[in-house]
Amino acid sequence: MSRLSATGGLKKASAILLIWVLQQFPAVSVADAGGQPVVSIIIDDMGYHGVQGDAAVSLPGALTYAFLPHTPHARRLAERAHIEGKEVMIHLPMDSHEQVQLGPGALSLHMTELEFKRTLEKGIQAVPHAVGLNNHMGSLLTRHPGAMGWLMKVLGEENLYFIDSRTTKETVAQMLAQEYGIPNTRRNVFLDNVRDPMAIRTQFRRLLKMARKQGSAVGIGHPYPETIAVLQSELSGLGAIGVRLITASETIALQRRNPSWQEPSSPSPKVAKNSKR
Repeated sequence: MSRLSATGGLKKASAILLIWVLQQFPAVSVADAGGQPVVSIIIDDMGYHGVQGDAAVSLPGALTYAFLPHTPHARRLAERAHIEGKEVMIHLPMDSHEQVQLGPGALSLHMTELEFKRTLEKGIQAVPHAVGLNNHMGSLLTRHPGAMGWLMKVLGEENLYFIDSRTTKETVAQMLAQEYGIPNTRRNVFLDNVRDPMAIRTQFRRLLKMARKQGSAVGIGHPYPETIAVLQSELSGLGAIGVRLITASETIALQRRNPSWQEPSSPSPKVAKNSKR
């Protein structure tokens, strides 16, 4: 196949994927939201703990849940989240600069392309109803265009969107998603790097401030008791302060229609996600 033909095929596949995403995930337009700023909140690290996971799924509103593949409670909780109308993602472990245990199904920089793609496919199959994927750890792997290219090829084949958790400022993951035509966005705020209710509430308000400034913002938290307690008290009041909670896929679709509604995330502290386990 000529390079021109391959390029044309990639563009055609990207266009088909974009149409599919916009059909599957109707965008919340500025008009639909009444001009309201919107936020998406992703609960990462789902699957290891049943009780905390159930408490997280019970939170009100259009939250998105990211499940670590091959974990004890991932399949059950993903099924429950789907039944209750929540959005399901895969939270895929990826190589980190820190010497930490990544968990089952992790993608490594030292894998061959075949090993990489087989591991990724097994991870996708392990989480039912998943419509997207974000990285768990990944401060090493997300810097490498080759590995991220392999990732995006599979996401395109599986019709999955991508969210860059931005566990390093040097990440090229979202850039590769753009190049491959994968629907994507990025994390703006980590809610619970510090597991203290006051600190979590401060980060939540920072997320709201960012959404008001740029139209939309994406926050990532975890099924910690402290995080769940703060969200239980804060989510019910969003309507009263003029902010709307939407799923991650809706944010992606909205940002595609309103590019100015997505700005680069502000620098985060030396990412606690890379050292927390």
